[in-house]
Amino acid sequence: MSMKSVSILALAVSLAAGAALAAGPVVKTTSGPVEGVEAGSVAAFKGVPFAAPPVGPLRWRAPQAPKAWTAVRPAADYGPDCAQNPFPGDAAPLGVKPAEDCLYVNVWTPKEAIKAKARKPVMVWIYGGGFVNGGSSPAVYAGDRFARDGVVLVSFNYRIGRFGFFAHPALSAENADGGLLGNYAFMDQIAALKWVQANIASFGGDPDNVTIFGESAGGMSVNALLTTPLAKGLFHKAIIQSGGGRPRLLPSLPIKAAPGERSAESVGVAFATKAGVTGEGPEALAALRALSADAVVDGLNMATSGVPTWNGGPMVDGKLVSKPVLDAYAAGEWTKTPVLVGATGADGFFFGGTRDQVFAPFGDRRAEAEKLYDPTGGGDIKVYGWKAAGDRMFIEPAREVARTLSAQGAPVWSFRFSYVAESQRKDWWAAPHATEIPFVFDTVDARYGAALTPADAAAAKAAHAYWIAFASKGAPEAAGLPAWPRYDAKGDAIIDFTNDGVKVGPDASKARLDLVQATTAGK
Repeated sequence: MSMKSVSILALAVSLAAGAALAAGPVVKTTSGPVEGVEAGSVAAFKGVPFAAPPVGPLRWRAPQAPKAWTAVRPAADYGPDCAQNPFPGDAAPLGVKPAEDCLYVNVWTPKEAIKAKARKPVMVWIYGGGFVNGGSSPAVYAGDRFARDGVVLVSFNYRIGRFGFFAHPALSAENADGGLLGNYAFMDQIAALKWVQANIASFGGDPDNVTIFGESAGGMSVNALLTTPLAKGLFHKAIIQSGGGRPRLLPSLPIKAAPGERSAESVGVAFATKAGVTGEGPEALAALRALSADAVVDGLNMATSGVPTWNGGPMVDGKLVSKPVLDAYAAGEWTKTPVLVGATGADGFFFGGTRDQVFAPFGDRRAEAEKLYDPTGGGDIKVYGWKAAGDRMFIEPAREVARTLSAQGAPVWSFRFSYVAESQRKDWWAAPHATEIPFVFDTVDARYGAALTPADAAAAKAAHAYWIAFASKGAPEAAGLPAWPRYDAKGDAIIDFTNDGVKVGPDASKARLDLVQATTAGK
């Protein structure tokens, strides 16, 4: 080998050694040290355990503390999303393969905040997916833009489907001492918030300034966390995006019911029978816990969630969920904190049907409804049917949440997100369910790619700025943007993110929402 070759080899070895020494930032958590990665001004830590793997004997138990570690644990990649049957065509497709071992948290923070031990505002994201799909790994949920703009963003996984919500007489017998049952997803969410309280200061975040926010099932989770005393003190502000509020969105079954009535336990027994498991004793529970993860999923996702072996999600357990959300709010049984609440312009889901099916829920006020939703009498059912469905599912309930909380003196702000990405306007007359998420995260580039336009980017900057302002100051006062007034039922003022910019004023859908409230309230 020539001297030149030896010199080149020595240089290569030297560079490789230097690269190996170029470690990422290391943070000590209560379970052990983790090493993240840096990109520009942001440090990211992914796949950090906040609970022990909920597998084997820990399936259908409250989350347990993770096993501690001493060596530095790499935190460059997402952990698995929770076990599920991914939904084809999901606008937020999973970035990793799901598994039952899934209780991991992710943190994005300004890298200088770690060294300075800063106390940056913290936002904790709770994903949606009908409680049967979803995870923290989709690209549109990346928190680097929040960290770039001075916020510590936390996301995490929580159990979904039959792993997250399940009841069975054998489980009730095992928990005869009065432990938590059924709503394991909410238990995971509370465990993740406790992890934030214990650890976020080490990442440069302020444990006394935590905002939870979620969309759809994530928004419903925010409602649940606001109304359970078990989450009190774990957060200080809340944002509810398309979280409903009326029982009609996702009726909650009781864990137990009178003989012959449907309950979460009876649904669990139906699933066990289908899986070949009989009995209600310890042997049955052992057999259920021995089922493969795929057998527990059993094809469940948002397209198949109407099966009789699925209880629909949250159940009334008397501790985490004790009554309908709006009843709890009206009774003042909630964590009094600033709240931002709203929905998208074309929220909800219309699965097709006839004109009669669209307008039958309005009863003897059907003619009034037809005039409001289809004034010409010859409109497209996909438009007026979707409007009626969205008003019932998400938009009117969001207004009622805003009315109920603001009537108690709470600082509340109401929004409608009507902006449609320019590339989608040929297909959509208003913003469909969940389309506000990449705008809030300012990840529209990940969602729309080459089709992204300057107008789309500007809409994202506005929504992102309002969310950050709310999390930072407890009020959505964003510099250079229209003032967002606090909500009160008398003025009914909302902010609407429209195709023509941010608009502030009385809700233009008031007549429709009043009619929905008058004819379907409480349903």
